[in-house]
Amino acid sequence: MSTVLVPAASATGRAPSDEITKTPNMHHLANIPKQGPLAAPAAYGSDWAFKGRYAFGGNYEGFTVYDISKPWRPQVVTVVHCPGSQNDVSIAGDLLFLSTDSSRSDDSCQSVPKPATEKSAWEGIKIFDISDVRNPRYVKAVETKCGSHTNTLVPSRRNAYIYVSSYSPNDTYPDCKTPHDLISIVKVPLRNPEAAEVAAEPVLFPDGGNPGDPPDTQWPNQTRATSGCHDLTAYPDRDLMAGACMGDGVLFDISDPLEPRTITTVRDDDNFAFWHSATFNNSATKIVFTDELGGGSAATCNPEIGPEKGANAIYDIVGKGKHRQLKFRSYYKIPRHNTVNENCVAHNGSLIPVKGKDIMVQSWYQGGISVMDFTDSRNPKEIAWLDRGEWANNLQYLAGTWSTYYYNGYIYSNEIQRGLDVIDLRDRRTDAAKRVRLDILNAQSQPNYFD
Repeated sequence: MSTVLVPAASATGRAPSDEITKTPNMHHLANIPKQGPLAAPAAYGSDWAFKGRYAFGGNYEGFTVYDISKPWRPQVVTVVHCPGSQNDVSIAGDLLFLSTDSSRSDDSCQSVPKPATEKSAWEGIKIFDISDVRNPRYVKAVETKCGSHTNTLVPSRRNAYIYVSSYSPNDTYPDCKTPHDLISIVKVPLRNPEAAEVAAEPVLFPDGGNPGDPPDTQWPNQTRATSGCHDLTAYPDRDLMAGACMGDGVLFDISDPLEPRTITTVRDDDNFAFWHSATFNNSATKIVFTDELGGGSAATCNPEIGPEKGANAIYDIVGKGKHRQLKFRSYYKIPRHNTVNENCVAHNGSLIPVKGKDIMVQSWYQGGISVMDFTDSRNPKEIAWLDRGEWANNLQYLAGTWSTYYYNGYIYSNEIQRGLDVIDLRDRRTDAAKRVRLDILNAQSQPNYFD
């Protein structure tokens, strides 16, 4: 298993053809376009992880390491070519975990596509040693059922537990048959990552989960059936996890990391088509779930779809212990309408750590970046936004911002087609967050910023 490194080009500044619109408090500092084999239109930029002065940006063709010690002048450190969508990333210590959710000929970085109907095809988690960020070293691969669409880190002192989300089984796939109502948990000994293995495959939906709507239900009123989870967000400090599981939103107890236990489940068959991701507030009294209506590839931010489909749904967590429940409070969707050529829907975001407030920044694909204050969970408000406009005059390729996270005073967006964007939010309501510093950020493994 060898790593393919691509010579890094240094690039700063904004592409001259871009037309950015924004609120006055959003200051666009820099852009670095996608590099080398990660630059093609089909090489989508995906998720982020951060460690110290470095940002690690996933891409369907690999990942890029950026030096962000000067956010206004970021530099490309290394480009690793290792195909396998989505290549979502997370970090523990000197290890980086990369999700592969496309059926490959083998587990190497030189693999080619191979039909999932063939038993020898491979999908799962790849592990890299990033102690030398200029030369990441591929050390181990772990195959998981139905691949790894996303991965979520649940750390401990000696081990990293990687919760692997995957879905869409098919009885013609030898390694991804129905029913698939489980997640895979990969245990990685931090001092011996070569010993990583699947340690558990807990069934989260013994009743099969949400059966969904019949396939002929008219879009956009179709709710997907649950067949696994799309994304899991852990809050290790509170022993909690929020699951966005296609047809279900779930709150889990993860006090035993190998045996997650369901506390409560909610459904919204009227307005949610595909439970996609989740974010806790810092006090763990609220969860923001997102609905990826249209799979992210459709133009859904328009008057025809309306303000409730393809939106966020904000829930309060009420009660204590095993009696906790999720109570719906409101929807939030960006108030601007997009064109028919812009794929737009709620996507990945993170908290902006302001004590006593609940504020998050979030990607909306070609809807741009939105900063939402949901301190009043019944009345969320947008307080900032930035939008790059149309990528093309059609929807042939996915475009827009995939993941937007706040890290050590700045906003970082992984733009599917345009690469890294760095934004400085200057606003009295959020300026206190600039004083909060982290050593590592995996947005799907939320830190406790204040307690």
